[in-house]
Amino acid sequence: MRRPATTLERSSERQSPTPIEPAQIEAPRTGSGLDDRTLELIAQRRAPNSHRRGWLVRRALATADALGLLAAFALAEALVGPSGRGADPVSATAEIVLFALTVPLWILLLRAYGLYDRDEERTDHTTADDVFGVFNAVTVGAWAFYAGTWVTGLAGPTFVKLLTFWVAAVVLVSVGRVAARAICRRRQEYLQNTMVVGAGGVGQTIARKLLQHPEYGVNLVGFADARPKERREEIGDVSIVGAPGEVASLVEELQLDRIIIAFSDLTIRQTLELVRELRELDVQVDIVPRLFEIIGTNVSVHTVEGLPLVSVPRAKLSRSSLAIKRMLDVTLAAVGLVLLAPVLAGIALAIRLDSSGPVLFRQVRMGHGGRVFRILKFRTMSLDADARKQEIAHLNKHLRLGGDPRMFKVVDDPRVTRVGRFLRRYSLDELPQLVNVLRGEMSIVGPRPLILEEDQCVDGWGRKRLDLKPGITGLWQVLGRDGIPFEEMVELDYRYVTAWSLLNDLKLIALTIPVLLRSRPSH
Repeated sequence: MRRPATTLERSSERQSPTPIEPAQIEAPRTGSGLDDRTLELIAQRRAPNSHRRGWLVRRALATADALGLLAAFALAEALVGPSGRGADPVSATAEIVLFALTVPLWILLLRAYGLYDRDEERTDHTTADDVFGVFNAVTVGAWAFYAGTWVTGLAGPTFVKLLTFWVAAVVLVSVGRVAARAICRRRQEYLQNTMVVGAGGVGQTIARKLLQHPEYGVNLVGFADARPKERREEIGDVSIVGAPGEVASLVEELQLDRIIIAFSDLTIRQTLELVRELRELDVQVDIVPRLFEIIGTNVSVHTVEGLPLVSVPRAKLSRSSLAIKRMLDVTLAAVGLVLLAPVLAGIALAIRLDSSGPVLFRQVRMGHGGRVFRILKFRTMSLDADARKQEIAHLNKHLRLGGDPRMFKVVDDPRVTRVGRFLRRYSLDELPQLVNVLRGEMSIVGPRPLILEEDQCVDGWGRKRLDLKPGITGLWQVLGRDGIPFEEMVELDYRYVTAWSLLNDLKLIALTIPVLLRSRPSH
């Protein structure tokens, strides 16, 4: 039998999916009767004794952390030089040897902060999620090393050397983790064979999201459902591979690493029994919670006599939070405009040489509190773009089956200029919005700035998105941009506004950088 296809390979095949009649997926394939076609769609099989993502990533991260710490100490030694009591070569050598011997303790400290297990547990975990854990662990470790050497007298690093090591360690350990994860994602062991229990609306939405993000390393094997809904075109060839009652037996047969419970037809008791049974197996279990539409990253769990309660914080931001957000916006926008001034000038010159018309494009958008403003972008289209909109309206990709006609996006838009195509590929056309940020009309991170026609389609709780200024980047950009349906975009904006935090803004800024560096098709 040919090597089974992975999710990454199937994602390219979904460009022109073959229409599949609903009747073809209504009857689930049982674990004992998987046919050849289903097996061809199962994840690339690992050898029986091969390792999984957790084993691979933990060792890669530990190695990167050890090398980063040693490199940071060596850098501090090179920049500051020998230090300590007597400042002789013996004390310097003692410091180096002593630090090398403490590296295992550093690894244990990083483990205590939970920095080695989250890649296996979470599909979307990145180094941006680790930065503050690394910061705290390195801070505690550096002071503990300083205090230990001072008390024992085995060595005596100066405060300047300690400070140099601390800064270098935070940077080098974080950079090392980026490199380690990049290497791991290229390995077959990083893929997690995944099954979604429940092929209804929520289950198929999860499948679509997983398929849109191959960087998650999730290889979607299929669904488990006895009465699935009609399969959406957007999930391609992912089909039913069993019934919910057969999931436990399919774990070993399909070498599953992750099971996602997504509102199947099982009763609450049956679901509980399934989860308890799966927890006894070597598999990660994820459960889509009820009311997931309003649960953000800022929820917490507390208990009443052992009964867990999910606490949803108030949605109103304090004045101090708004002031902190504004301070961050002004600082980053001002610094960005100064540092990027040569780039902005070069882009402006390229636009003028490429086509006739103004350098900047201004468009009315809906802003904070329902106040409109004119967003600034580098012009990427010909001057007759608006007049030709109806001419290419049929090319709107959101008019396809399952799309949302409220959004207008054309792949390889013929109105886009040669320079404009390059600018859009790397989102460089968005840079003038830094001026909007300084004016107070936009924020660095925030909800998507909608045109007025799109804003008219948002009502009710969705208007909450206007409580914060629209952003140059945000959840919508990091998680998929125009690949996200309109309703989900509104939900993402609602979650962002109601769960705002400074740390979340910094994380989204960090996650935007690799998104911008990866080229994307122009629209």
